[in-house]
Amino acid sequence: MIKFFRNGEIWKEMVLSVIMLFLAALFGGMTAGARGAVLCMASGIVFCLFHFASSCRRYQQIAKLADKVNHYLHGYMDLYIQDQREGELAILESEIGKMVLRLRNQADLLKKDKIYLADSIADISHQIRTPLTTMNLIVSRLSSRELPREKRKHLMMELEEMLVHIEWLIQSLLTISKLDAGTIQMQERRISVPELIRNSTEALEIPMELRQQKLNIICDPLVSFTGDMKWMKEAVMNIVKNCMEHTPEGGRIQICAVENPIYTEIVIEDNGPGIDREDLPHLFERFYKGKNSSDKSVGIGLALAKMIITGQHGNVSAENVTNKGMICGAKFVIRFYKSIV
Repeated sequence: MIKFFRNGEIWKEMVLSVIMLFLAALFGGMTAGARGAVLCMASGIVFCLFHFASSCRRYQQIAKLADKVNHYLHGYMDLYIQDQREGELAILESEIGKMVLRLRNQADLLKKDKIYLADSIADISHQIRTPLTTMNLIVSRLSSRELPREKRKHLMMELEEMLVHIEWLIQSLLTISKLDAGTIQMQERRISVPELIRNSTEALEIPMELRQQKLNIICDPLVSFTGDMKWMKEAVMNIVKNCMEHTPEGGRIQICAVENPIYTEIVIEDNGPGIDREDLPHLFERFYKGKNSSDKSVGIGLALAKMIITGQHGNVSAENVTNKGMICGAKFVIRFYKSIV
């Protein structure tokens, strides 16, 4: 009650009520004499008491709601919504409840983002630190004057390979960051799938030749879909590169593309050891390395490929190729569904 009388609006209402009572009594006395003045005064007092009781109850409800919000914001309790049955106060309480719940969801998302950011920074630092450590060792060995010429040449090639690896890693991380931020605008143009496959595999021809791997392409010249050639080249190349790295020497990689009235499909398949069942649900997660991954793998390529494909309203999935119950390779399926007019 003491808090109630500390409210400035209550004092304003009380002063206004006293003034109105005085004016009502004066008007009643002028028109109906002393009896009229008493009746007007009594009626005014009853109305003021009723208004005072109603205001008291309303302000108590508002104070109660404010206390609940304050306790919730300090983590002492969960906000219970909708004590009021109807009226403007109930609407106010409902809207405050919605706002508080939205703030809670945003706080949870921010907390998850902070955890994810910390994990990502740790992964990135680890991925960059590993080649840098190797480069430092190579540089220290190159400084030796007694190092044979052939060995020096071999170390220089390793150093160059490490620099290329770090450049690719940084570029991939920057691309992922831009895709996350939504600053990359994907073009929507007609893409010839045979041309896409040719552009995507061109840079991998020499590594495949060194591994004695054979690339089979089965694609009708007219197969196409709507997307961004530049970014799709990056996505397909990352998937083919993943298949190449997990296919043994002398193995086979096959790319098959078909188009029908519903979708355009690109299937990339190898005859390697396949994908472990525990890895399948996490294969496209950032920085995830499966059981069959090489030491040089950083777990970015497939995650980047998925982000690019889904950013163009497509989808990509992975599964094992089986023959009589035996795993005989891995298969990646990319689909772009056609718009229905």
